[in-house]
Amino acid sequence: MTSVAAVRVHRVDVPLVRPFVTAVRATSALAVMLVQVVDSDGRSGWGEAPASWRVTGESPESIEAVVAGPLAAVIVGRDLLELPALTEELAVAVIGNSSARSAVDCALHDLAAQHAGVPLAVALGGSLTPIRTDMTLSVDSADAQLVAARRALVDGFTTIKVKVGQGDGAVDALRRLRDELGPDVVLRVDANQAWTARQSVDIIGTWERLGLGIQLVEQPVAARAIDDLAFVTARVSTLVMADESAWTTLDLLEIVRTRAADLVNVKLAKSGGISEARRMLDIACATGTGVVIGCMMESVVGVAAAASLAAAGGRAGGEGVAWGGHVSDATHDLDAGAWLATAPVDGGARYSGGTIELVDAPGLGITGLVAR
Repeated sequence: MTSVAAVRVHRVDVPLVRPFVTAVRATSALAVMLVQVVDSDGRSGWGEAPASWRVTGESPESIEAVVAGPLAAVIVGRDLLELPALTEELAVAVIGNSSARSAVDCALHDLAAQHAGVPLAVALGGSLTPIRTDMTLSVDSADAQLVAARRALVDGFTTIKVKVGQGDGAVDALRRLRDELGPDVVLRVDANQAWTARQSVDIIGTWERLGLGIQLVEQPVAARAIDDLAFVTARVSTLVMADESAWTTLDLLEIVRTRAADLVNVKLAKSGGISEARRMLDIACATGTGVVIGCMMESVVGVAAAASLAAAGGRAGGEGVAWGGHVSDATHDLDAGAWLATAPVDGGARYSGGTIELVDAPGLGITGLVAR
């Protein structure tokens, strides 16, 4: 029997290449919280727990406490072949703490794939296909966003996600980006809950009348305001994507029931890990709901797990999934690792232009922490 021998938490402080600013937060450095699960054969599985008071309600200190305490208590000494049971027990071991639970869940999946001798993407039913991602523009002046967009295009990204705030400049900013970047660049917008339902309809409607060709608008209204989200979705032609409103299968089912959004942004740190995320993808497939796989502000460790899920070849729980759903180019939302000045680990996935390339190695292919 190969069992879980130890659980370790590592904090690595990494500067960002430039400040990351949204309607709800701003940061210029990241406390990368990595979870290492060691098995009785000496292998290590890796997961990441993004820390954000404003999103998951977790801090580096709370993540370390819950991982080293109740979550470790669930898995230490247990057989890795019990993976489905372990992940189910993790899901109910603590209330909330979705990011911490996700890190442990992903580390166990990494170890299980290593035990099978295959990359995590293959263990999930897919292949090592490169995963396309968008690049995010922080909330900033129109001039600064234009400079950042041009830099992203030079770096090989073809889809730009524009963060917008509560001000009245969203219409002019997007109009200028479209005029300057041309018709071939895909533009997405993320409001991060900044608008009311009426503002959302007015702003998106103006973009539509101007013919700006915005591919989708993400989370225009408050997370819990599902009726407002449905109000917007019913009154605009542009695709509306739920992010902060869609954490678990229960949230997704409510979104489907109320027709509140066309797509959902599935993030491991919200769902609590790969296991719940796969169930969400099954529901999305069955209901015709579009899917984008996203991430929080995190390193390539967390991004690699999400990209492995995206690379599962359109399969979740053995059933076909139209990855990207209504988003025909199947470009996901996994650029966070490219914001870090350095990677906290050796090995694993890497960015190449606008794609994430998974490594042909067991699990996530991570060989250890970078020496500092």
